[in-house]
Amino acid sequence: MIAFVVAVADNGVIGRDNQLIWHLPADLRHFKELTLGHPIVMGRRTFESIGRPLPKRTNIVVTRHPEWQAEGCTVAYSVPMALELARQQDEQVFIIGGAEIYRQALAAADTIYLTEVHHSFAGDVSFPEINSNEWRETTRERHEPDEKHAYAFSFVTLQKR
Repeated sequence: MIAFVVAVADNGVIGRDNQLIWHLPADLRHFKELTLGHPIVMGRRTFESIGRPLPKRTNIVVTRHPEWQAEGCTVAYSVPMALELARQQDEQVFIIGGAEIYRQALAAADTIYLTEVHHSFAGDVSFPEINSNEWRETTRERHEPDEKHAYAFSFVTLQKR
């Protein structure tokens, strides 16, 4: 199974200046619970925004730069190559960004673990449009703002029809 893990603002924004815009500890925990022990696929800029390989996961970084390397990461030169490398490790593969990697992998994805951040933000990176005829919502769990979360958010699971 190929799954996306992504947090998206109401207006489709997923980042600004190669960074997350919001801080939602529950979303970070959710991300970790989903991906721990599985291969994760990300673009080079996403990796650089994280700044290190995520522990207890096979980190596969997609880049067009043949000389690029990072300790603790496997390098792939295309999304199909990254998916093949990931599938050699585990049947469960997680795509974690950025926008171009999501766009290229959308046709291959089976599941989207979406955190809807119920607020609009200025940003320079947006999640690709999801065709509602191709995806169905299977779960939704809403969370209201609290002392640790400035914005309401929902954990939503989408399955390909």
